[in-house]
Amino acid sequence: MNRTIVILAAHPDDEALGCGGTIAKLADKGAAIHVAFLADGVVSRTSDTAAQQVELAARRAAAKKACDILGVKSVFFGEFPDNRMDTISLLDIIKPIEALIAKYQPDTVMTHHFGDLNIDHRRTHEAVVTACRPQRGHPVKTLLCFEVPSSTEWQLPGNAPAFTPNWFVDISEILERKLAALDAYSVELRAWPHPRSRQAVEHLAHWRGATVGVDAAEAFILGRQLV
Repeated sequence: MNRTIVILAAHPDDEALGCGGTIAKLADKGAAIHVAFLADGVVSRTSDTAAQQVELAARRAAAKKACDILGVKSVFFGEFPDNRMDTISLLDIIKPIEALIAKYQPDTVMTHHFGDLNIDHRRTHEAVVTACRPQRGHPVKTLLCFEVPSSTEWQLPGNAPAFTPNWFVDISEILERKLAALDAYSVELRAWPHPRSRQAVEHLAHWRGATVGVDAAEAFILGRQLV
């Protein structure tokens, strides 16, 4: 499979939660997959600078381990402030995304759903859609939006578009790889019945699979596809 795919996520663990099985499945088929995290993912949790640096290093190490499990070719870490990407101009978020697209020339980009509760997810979505404007010669032909448990389903009805998937990837044979990648983020996981628990993620995969007649799946909204 001669494909290049870029995953543009707000925080480390969003990629495993949202499309970890799809990443592993496509990587096994020979696709070159590059993951970019735009926000640091930790700075909003404490004002202690030393503690921030320790947690940041741990989060990035976990991300590298998870991405290695999934078969990712490269990982990029941005430094936008966690849960404060709404304080950054959209243009400043778009620029590094455009640089990554120019560098890797992906045919497919996967990112967050605009209806997520998390502000960083929404800003990432806006920037990605802008960076992937369908201009003549642009490499991105397929744009997909994934769901992230504890953000996508926590938005209130009417506040934003609902996540109504129309694109599914069968991950029945690779679900354990997705869960193993999540285990690398053990400090980010919560106890059942939190939606970001290991059990909830597994249940969601089986539910998404059941809706399309397979054992386990990941669900996406197809934003655009040029064939």
